[in-house]
Amino acid sequence: MDYINQIFEHVKERDAGQLEFHQAVWEVLETLAPVIERNPQFREARILERLCEPDRAIQFRVTWLDDAGQVQVNRGFRVQFNNALGPYKGGLRFHPSVTLSIVKFLGFEQIFKNSLTTRPIGGAKGGSDFDPKGKSDTEVMRFCQSFMTELFRHVGPNVDVPAGDIGVGGREVGYLYGQYKRLTNRWEGVLTGKSYTWGGSLIRPEATGYGQVYFLREMLKARGQSIGGKTCVVSGSGNVSQYCVEKILHYGGKVVTMSDSSGFIHDPDGIDAEKLAWVMDLKNVRRGRIRDYVHAFPRASFHEDKNPWAVPCDIALPCATQNEIDTDDASTLVNNGCIAVSEGANMPSTPGAIQVYAAGRVAYGPAKAANAGGVATSALEMTQNAQFDAWSREQVDAELDRIMTNIYQQCVGAAEEYGNPGDLFVGANIAGFLRVANAMLDQGVV
Repeated sequence: MDYINQIFEHVKERDAGQLEFHQAVWEVLETLAPVIERNPQFREARILERLCEPDRAIQFRVTWLDDAGQVQVNRGFRVQFNNALGPYKGGLRFHPSVTLSIVKFLGFEQIFKNSLTTRPIGGAKGGSDFDPKGKSDTEVMRFCQSFMTELFRHVGPNVDVPAGDIGVGGREVGYLYGQYKRLTNRWEGVLTGKSYTWGGSLIRPEATGYGQVYFLREMLKARGQSIGGKTCVVSGSGNVSQYCVEKILHYGGKVVTMSDSSGFIHDPDGIDAEKLAWVMDLKNVRRGRIRDYVHAFPRASFHEDKNPWAVPCDIALPCATQNEIDTDDASTLVNNGCIAVSEGANMPSTPGAIQVYAAGRVAYGPAKAANAGGVATSALEMTQNAQFDAWSREQVDAELDRIMTNIYQQCVGAAEEYGNPGDLFVGANIAGFLRVANAMLDQGVV
């Protein structure tokens, strides 16, 4: 561990103040000591040191005009972390909280997540502190066009293939792609999450939420249990959470909460298919707030500026943002009888929360494994684009299910091999690391 600690101290010194990035790095490094001990060639080639430093970090100004004709200025980012396994791949996040630290933590996580899919894709992430909420379609279009006017120099179907993330859905991907096509005069698979009518993949909008539940299914199956009849608490009300809820309902579970930045709703009767359709219309079409749910379904309650983790449940499904479950929240979940946590958001549990899960024998699906379904299906979209083909819904969903089941098995196998049987957190880190590390060794010092 002395070697691991030295690397981490160096990261903190070089990247002072980037707390989210530090957290993401340590959560991986702390699990890799037995791997480095068994494979001294990784230390000799300084694989860990190279992984902690991105290939390049691009920051740029995004200038655009709002509807009042006023000049607005935002920051844009793209961090290309590692392409040992294939072209850089990772989403774009548009949210006021986006900083270089946020983008670096997401990009670092993406290396190992993409590795676990076994698809030929490397790790990257990007975004802007631009907030699409409250903006007109025209304002979002102007921003996206300005953003892509810089980004297009750094991306391409065999170089870097961005996708959506928080604040970047089908509308934003469409505007970004239109500007890329305009600037390059090329129609190619440079973005994923496109509309199905012009190069997108079926199941892509659903993929992260569906995959999260497929991973949960495998965790419970290993314990002789199933999703059916279980009470589930879900955070978020965007794309990931919507389709997480949909798939939980498919397996017979009961979802009693959803949330957004204003607070959460608790519906003791359960959010059934009809209510979920109402939420989808609220969030995707009307772009409203989750508090409006209680006006349509008055038996529900709204809890302002709070998260849902105090609501008793069997299963917790965080789908909102990083560090949304802290040590106290995790303790509350365990004390209330929660048996499983499957993460749809990126790094939603703090290190202290993860320790509480382990002590409470909670089945824990870490984000880099449990939410890999989105990027896995993005890779399937890249395959379809390269073949100028479009697969059926059933074909894509079956492949997503297969990939998520395989990710679970990789995590189980790596944890067992390196002396931590049943620890999927450790297993995900080790399995993801080994594929990338061996590829880097094969390709030399570059």
